[in-house]
Amino acid sequence: MKKILSIILLLSIVFNFTFVRPVLAGDVASGAKIFSANCAACHAGGKNVVNPSKTLAKADLEKYGMNSLEAIVTQVTKGKAGMPAFKGRLNAQQIEDVATYVLESSAKGWKKV
Repeated sequence: MKKILSIILLLSIVFNFTFVRPVLAGDVASGAKIFSANCAACHAGGKNVVNPSKTLAKADLEKYGMNSLEAIVTQVTKGKAGMPAFKGRLNAQQIEDVATYVLESSAKGWKKV
């Protein structure tokens, strides 16, 4: 009986890690609103007015190691170079939503669908 329960538990764990959407994924619609209100002044359409060579295009995010939710969350939270930290302005969920929106938008080439 213990063996059967162990197998069922193991299969359940494998299933969850294989097929369940990650908990870290934020809300794209919420992220779009937050981005529009807080980020678009410098990053409208995935551009970067402070440093034009470091856009939010998928290729640039990959080139600079910013192509993950964790990397974008860290950048938005702590800031870096010309980008201010948003830790005091946005809560953790809002930052995660923005990061999710940036990743999704970059994957779509910043074109509205």
